[in-house]
Amino acid sequence: MGEMTREDVAKTLKDIDFVMLNTHTDGGQIAGRPMSNNRDVEYDGDSWFFVEEESRTFADVSRDSRVSVAAQGNKGLLGKPPVFLSIEGAAEIVRDKAAFAEHWVPDLERWWPDGVETPGLALIKVRASRIHYWDGEDEGEIEL
Repeated sequence: MGEMTREDVAKTLKDIDFVMLNTHTDGGQIAGRPMSNNRDVEYDGDSWFFVEEESRTFADVSRDSRVSVAAQGNKGLLGKPPVFLSIEGAAEIVRDKAAFAEHWVPDLERWWPDGVETPGLALIKVRASRIHYWDGEDEGEIEL
């Protein structure tokens, strides 16, 4: 494939629903959990994740904005390994219901049946600063 661009990363992430969001806990450990990116990725460098304000994820991000997102694409072509992405960035808590509506997809009603009106709902916006990728035999880094 050659050198990936931000647009290539966005296209790859649109084909991946679940990623691993990694945060720093109050004890200094790293906590990872699967999160749906809802295929809502624009690579100006932002990824969006819905959370509940009472969740560990929310607490971790509120205390320490440094996060990483790990993603693995589907099977590679002709026996090649799939694409892997490691995205480092800063997280921001968003409580704006207009932003909720902009990033909401119906599949999220599985977890939040009241939709954007769910009490205690928040968005985590991850602004990427660095992306490392492995795509078959190609690997590289994109600094944003």
